[in-house]
Amino acid sequence: MPSSTAELIKSKLDIVDFLRGYLTLTPAGKNFKALCPFHHEKSPSFSISPERQRFHCFGCGADGDIFGFVMKYENMEFGEALRMLAEKAGVELRHENPAEYRYTGLLYDLNASAKNFYVKALSAAPIVKQYLAERGLTPATIEEFELGWAANEPEDLSMHLLNGGAAPQDLLQAGLSIKTERGMMLDRFRGRVMFPIHNHLGKVVGFTGRILPQFDTSNDPKAAYVTAKYVNSPETPIFQKSRLLYGFWKSRDAIREVKTAVLVEGQMDFLMSYQSGVRNVIASSGTALTADHLRSVRRLADEVILCFDSDIAGSDAAERAIDLAEANDFSVKVATYRGFKDAADAAKADPENVRTTVAAAVTAPVFYFEKYLPPLAPGATSSDPAAFTTREGLGKLRTVLLKLRNIASPVERDFWMKELAKRTGVDEATLKDEGEKSAATQYAAPTPSTTNNMAGQDEQAPKRQVSRQELIAEDLFAIALARNDFAFIEDCVAFFTPAQKEIFALLKRGERRSDDATLDAIVNLIVLRDPTAASELSDKDIAVIKDGLAREYYKERRKILSLAVRNAEARGNQSELEAALAELSKLPGGEA
Repeated sequence: MPSSTAELIKSKLDIVDFLRGYLTLTPAGKNFKALCPFHHEKSPSFSISPERQRFHCFGCGADGDIFGFVMKYENMEFGEALRMLAEKAGVELRHENPAEYRYTGLLYDLNASAKNFYVKALSAAPIVKQYLAERGLTPATIEEFELGWAANEPEDLSMHLLNGGAAPQDLLQAGLSIKTERGMMLDRFRGRVMFPIHNHLGKVVGFTGRILPQFDTSNDPKAAYVTAKYVNSPETPIFQKSRLLYGFWKSRDAIREVKTAVLVEGQMDFLMSYQSGVRNVIASSGTALTADHLRSVRRLADEVILCFDSDIAGSDAAERAIDLAEANDFSVKVATYRGFKDAADAAKADPENVRTTVAAAVTAPVFYFEKYLPPLAPGATSSDPAAFTTREGLGKLRTVLLKLRNIASPVERDFWMKELAKRTGVDEATLKDEGEKSAATQYAAPTPSTTNNMAGQDEQAPKRQVSRQELIAEDLFAIALARNDFAFIEDCVAFFTPAQKEIFALLKRGERRSDDATLDAIVNLIVLRDPTAASELSDKDIAVIKDGLAREYYKERRKILSLAVRNAEARGNQSELEAALAELSKLPGGEA
């Protein structure tokens, strides 16, 4: 007798039969083998054991049962995997409210019925099909993503579902209908092209409706009411906009394969990018980008490329997305469509525009340089430093400096500060001094009048972003303080950043204060650490910590030199290119 719901589910689902829905399996003795879906390989090293009901990859080490596979492949937490596999196995989750569990299934059914109704309506609406064709969508894309049409009638869908046995309250809860002040049931979506929103399993959980231009009254001053260009399903028990990304159910395998996600702003941008061959694309579903969106992608990708509208609003949205993505440990690039408003327009003109624009994406610092710094004169490699003596020029330079301070890696931060010095013609030391003063001003304590204006608002102190290299170095400083011995970390000095070298010298002299408030703040954090744990570490433990510091240093150095190579190639600077390549070739290899 299975001891738990999970065991009951596993007893009803054979892992071999289940994985055939994901992989091409071939017999290998008592077991089966396949190409591993979790890393690139040409020869199959992914083994499935019917006897043990487990899988194991001899290439990347992935291992687990049917739950482990679903969680890893589908990007799910255990609870989500449990619900999915319970549904497939026909097992009722007794720890949940059975009525609530069945009601969730009802909402899925209603959304699926609505999707089918809209798809059928589109097949009989030549004007709508013509509009989609004019936007550049092919019939194959329309079919693959199940686009539909909500006729400009007050209760088409509502009556269809009610006649099919649905209860009025269920239609309201599903977000498909609305109730007027007089108690009438009306369709939420009318006169709109319908974009179904699927969850990670491919089930329809909501919709975005785009008004057909013929019914758009936003520019008609005589209209009885103004229509919104886009209308989205409300939040429901199965649809949370802050967690779902449009198209993710289709693009996740491509994202996993290349470890990069291309993020666009809307459904049309997604569809036209996907249709153009950029299959690792995603879009937010009728809401701003959130940390939950990025956390779901982070399990598959290390890098995100932002492709937002080329106007000011799109540029500002890209800045917010950069901050959010960097906070979620992504490497970030920005792709800008020159001469086009967005990805959809660029793809309509020529699908190659999307591929070349994504391939030409620049790093976040370069994006800031291009946005805030004066354009370079033809043939020039730097700006006129006088451009930053005006109030406007200095303000923009300070903005860039503050953005660079947000880079977690001190080595990468130092590299981009050097690049900024080259780009602006301003001495690096002067830039650092300006950056410190700007940061001090930004993070200054609020005045009484400011505090009064902030009454009732949540106050959050700015978070210190710390890289792994910084944490390891600070651990070593704390150990040296606890032992009152700095000689044993002398061999680590080469792996310290310039700021850490100053801190090391300061602490070694027995001092606790400098002329730099930023350094003093870090020193205070080190000094205030509990010395007990540090003093109990063995020499073997310390050797492991030192090795970690060296690995982080070389990892960051490789990253910086790779950036230097790309930048030198872009500027045509052969001497810089050769120097960077020479140092890169001398760095220790292997995993950093």
